[in-house]
Amino acid sequence: MASSTTTSEDALRRALAERQAAVDAQAEAVRALKAAGAAAAKTEVDASVEALKALKVEAGAAARRLQAAVGAGGGGAAREEMRQAVVNTLERKLFYIPSFKIYRGVAGLYDYGPPGCAVKANVLAFWRQHFVLEENMLEVDCPCVTPEVVLKASGHVEKFTDLMVKDEKTGTCYRADHLLKDHCKEKLEKDLTLSPEKAAELKHVLAVLDDLSADELGAKIKEYGIVAPDTKNPLSDPYPFNLMFQTSIGPTGLNVGYMRPETAQGIFVNFKDLYYYNGQKLPFAAAQIGQAFRNEISPRQGLLRVREFTLAEIEHFVDPEDKSHPKFVDVADLEFLMFPRELQLSGESAKLVKLGEAVSKGTVNNETLGYFIGRVYLFLTRLGIDKNRLRFRQHLPNEMAHYAADCWDAEIECSYGWIECVGIADRSAYDLRAHSDKSGVPLVAHEKFSKPREVEKLVIVPSKKDLGLAFKGNQKMVVEALEAMSEKEAMDMKAALESKGETNFQVCTLGKDVVITKKMVSISMEKKLEHQRVFTPSVIEPSFGIGRIIYCLFEHSFYTRPSKSEEEQLNVFRFPPIVAPIKCTVFPLVKNQEFDDAAKVIDKALTTAGISHIIDTTAISIGRRYARTDEIGVPFAVTVDSATSVTIRERDSKEQIRVGIDEVASVVKQLTDGQSTWADVSFKYPSHIGPQGDQE
Repeated sequence: MASSTTTSEDALRRALAERQAAVDAQAEAVRALKAAGAAAAKTEVDASVEALKALKVEAGAAARRLQAAVGAGGGGAAREEMRQAVVNTLERKLFYIPSFKIYRGVAGLYDYGPPGCAVKANVLAFWRQHFVLEENMLEVDCPCVTPEVVLKASGHVEKFTDLMVKDEKTGTCYRADHLLKDHCKEKLEKDLTLSPEKAAELKHVLAVLDDLSADELGAKIKEYGIVAPDTKNPLSDPYPFNLMFQTSIGPTGLNVGYMRPETAQGIFVNFKDLYYYNGQKLPFAAAQIGQAFRNEISPRQGLLRVREFTLAEIEHFVDPEDKSHPKFVDVADLEFLMFPRELQLSGESAKLVKLGEAVSKGTVNNETLGYFIGRVYLFLTRLGIDKNRLRFRQHLPNEMAHYAADCWDAEIECSYGWIECVGIADRSAYDLRAHSDKSGVPLVAHEKFSKPREVEKLVIVPSKKDLGLAFKGNQKMVVEALEAMSEKEAMDMKAALESKGETNFQVCTLGKDVVITKKMVSISMEKKLEHQRVFTPSVIEPSFGIGRIIYCLFEHSFYTRPSKSEEEQLNVFRFPPIVAPIKCTVFPLVKNQEFDDAAKVIDKALTTAGISHIIDTTAISIGRRYARTDEIGVPFAVTVDSATSVTIRERDSKEQIRVGIDEVASVVKQLTDGQSTWADVSFKYPSHIGPQGDQE
């Protein structure tokens, strides 16, 4: 069933179409009466014109109602205005700025300034606490430059691509899916004449955009008449473009390498050593924080799509036959917005679902995947992401890699729409198998049995002598193909050889069928005693785009409030203390030696406690100093207005309490570490309303 929002929008589109049709019909009637000249009475013409005016008023009202429903006009303008206010504040306060600005910058590259670095460091510190420490993960740090052989094994050299189109006259490149997405969104938001059927079609295209092949994308671009945005020139057909930055390792240029597009491969190639380090026990997880590089076709949207960025990735190795999780019960009762593929394909919206219910019904493939979805939800909401603007979207069939068992994205809504910030995938055993095959080093785990088990094992023994005589230089490829047969393939071959003496056999590496005779291979099922089971672990991979999370956090934390004079709006970032770039400020109320000495005592105590802070002794009013630090999200301000006690102000409520100078560091430490809330300390210490109250 379609969502109520969609139903309402369809009704409004139909109402507008009916009123516009009535306007057109009445306009035609007026023209006919005027053409009749003297034959038409003036009163009749006047009445017809008045009726036309009334119908136009009704049509205008219907158009405004539709505009409000689809977020066009005022809604779109409001989003743009809010985004601009956030970005202007971030750049002015040096949270981040375009890299190489004095040389006009390079698209997709940004520098973090002092407060931005602090926010990023705090997010990463909380990530380590929430995942690495609380889940006992093994952290590694691997090089950014990666040899080609590693990325060939992982599939990146062949398949790490986006679909690109070119302006056929200027050669300017664009991402094909971005152009189609922009076209559909603009039509839906600004074209009020769209029929409900056409609007539904465009929404369906947006819903399945990631599921479209190159041919389907190209067909839609042609069908909708999409041209190059800057020149209006025709576009080429979409074609794949590899996003990796290529380099060479060493001076000869013969050893090809790439700047890593993700941090995961460094963990996979170290699996054998990590497994040994962990006492050869499963499950276990390895984690890595580091830079990754993608040569984006047409980067835009600020920190959301960049060419160098920080990833935090986890590879949780688990027995493929047991993906239960002992701590799943801790997150099973969490309820949040989930967007499984069936809701996407039917045009519905995300729905509130309990995580335990999603796993028990099989919507989420297994408990371990579900556990990490729950932990990601807790991580993001504790950072300050609005839970009502966070959803978990399941990958559509064509989005998901063929080897993946299930995959979900944590998407955060901001002024650019829903943005993928975390991917949580069950990658099965693909990665370890791929690196085992390419390197020749078995990346496997062992389950030791308490007592030996008798099992039937397939035994394939190629006769290398007979195969060598028959296939000469191709002998090795035929032997490998025979040894790689599944049990069913091998038993089918055994039956054919016993009945006919020979059979055709496809050797993929040769690209043809060969004839295998009875003397070339021996196939049997033999009973053996096994002391252990050898298997390739599956991998559950949560992958975090740190820059995207931080940008969404900036938007979710930003608000404005009037100054005391109400003549201007003041910008505020409501960062939780755990994220805030600076935890508190210290303000001597007036220039006074006694207050300055007290501020120095507080400064030393805060430094000893490891609390980031600044002292502001400027001559401007205390209210202006509050406003200045609110704008960079400082949660607490200490005002020194006596030699023995001070006030502590909370940023969002603007409430103040009075504490002794020797207690300041411990109170702020409790607040910033999350040991106490503002409500806790407000209850414990006397509130304060003094002449130095907010003067913003």
